[in-house]
Amino acid sequence: MKQAFKRFYGVLIAVAIVSGLTGAFAISWVDKLLMNENKELTSSKIKFTDTIYKESVHKDSPVQPVDLTEAAEKACPAVVYVKVTIGGKTQTVDYYDPFEDFFGDFFGRGNGGSQKRQIQTPKRQGAGSGVIISDDGYIVTNNHVVEGAEEIMVTLNDNREYKARVIGLDATTDLALIKIDATDLPAIIIGDSDALKVGEWVLAIGNPFNLTSTVTAGIISAKARQVGASQNGIESFIQTDAAINQGNSGGALVNARGELVGINAMLYSQTGSFTGYGFAIPVSIMKKVVNDLQKFGTVQRALLGVSGMDLHNYIDAQKAKDEKFDKEFGTNDGVYVAEVLEDGAAAAAGLKEGDVITALGDKRITKMSELQEATTKYSPGETATVTFLRDKKEKTAKITFRNAKGTTKVVTPQKIDVLGAEFKELTEAQKKDYNLSYGVQVNKLNSGRLKDAGVPEKFIILKINNQSVRTVADVEKLFKSAQNSEEQTLWIYGKTPAGQQRSFAVLLSDE
Repeated sequence: MKQAFKRFYGVLIAVAIVSGLTGAFAISWVDKLLMNENKELTSSKIKFTDTIYKESVHKDSPVQPVDLTEAAEKACPAVVYVKVTIGGKTQTVDYYDPFEDFFGDFFGRGNGGSQKRQIQTPKRQGAGSGVIISDDGYIVTNNHVVEGAEEIMVTLNDNREYKARVIGLDATTDLALIKIDATDLPAIIIGDSDALKVGEWVLAIGNPFNLTSTVTAGIISAKARQVGASQNGIESFIQTDAAINQGNSGGALVNARGELVGINAMLYSQTGSFTGYGFAIPVSIMKKVVNDLQKFGTVQRALLGVSGMDLHNYIDAQKAKDEKFDKEFGTNDGVYVAEVLEDGAAAAAGLKEGDVITALGDKRITKMSELQEATTKYSPGETATVTFLRDKKEKTAKITFRNAKGTTKVVTPQKIDVLGAEFKELTEAQKKDYNLSYGVQVNKLNSGRLKDAGVPEKFIILKINNQSVRTVADVEKLFKSAQNSEEQTLWIYGKTPAGQQRSFAVLLSDE
């Protein structure tokens, strides 16, 4: 009988609500109807609040649309057009002539149709965007926009044009700092990317497809996004659906107040054009990189000394190997420490493989991209408290960050002069004599790193750190790259003029 009353009670509530009564009034009405019939049932009924859903408290005030015109007016003058010119190169290529192959063999001469030709590649031009961050001419853009450029021209929003020079490049974060000689420029206001919320309105300002001063609007669709665009890069992107296309690189991502919150860096597309996902480097990373490039010429990068992955990715990978894997960590969020580097900052602080990092300083860590972003705010020698779980128990440790050399000292970029050598590209006659298609010769050797490593004068460099060396510019580029590496070493492979193969390890660090 009691079950029958419960079913009948539910039906009455449903009928009352369908009839147009509010939830609370319907229940009250049914209660009164049944109270005299079954007091026991009404006293044990399910208790509801005013409604079973949360109603808006702003019933009479509709949501107002966001007005982004003021933000655009504030930010647009600070976004510039960046045009770069990359000089042509002379290259020697193998050329196959089938007629030479046939007639050469017929007349008893020829070399199998294979010939070498020297070609001149034309100068190339590229374009992107930049953001004025100081009224005396400092501009932030992407590393990939200006890297390798022989000439950089900057056009302001009012069409004034200036030649720019590079202050510093950082491939790891894909940021670059350039400067023009001008004053009283419309510098942008720097905002707080950490305060951004998913769903917040933003503007992307840049020069897509050479269409200068273009503004697109969208929302923040994700934060701390890692997309795997580079093997060694720091990735903690702001994801937005504000349209970002080719030419937007280096432009501004601003909030509804016109404050800079990100540097537009890339788009995700299978067609090469915008399809709904754009990515920007947060200013929380940009500020530290820019300050270091301006002050030191290179980034003073703090390293934690661990390698790992998102904890949930680690759990999924282990379950894929073993369906019975059921280890508990005390959390589902955080960074699983897969390896603690020997003599690194984490090892000195007592972290071990299997720990789960959940916070760095006052920053909660739920995934690897957040840990990378949090680490970029520190310099070698600075300290922070790292929070981690070990055997489901929370622990803390004080960590002192180190640089790529494993020290806490300031890293200053060395000039290529420390190698103590003058380099010269092989002439066509030398290539023929040495039976080589490319190479750079140590033309003159003085006291320096090369001589210390045993590299002889007139040695022909073919590869550095497993990269082919065709020009002197290649040597300079690989030298700079090695300075920012953990090994701080040039692994040089080549041949002596007599054809003997040799390899050398050239140490760049004094440590």
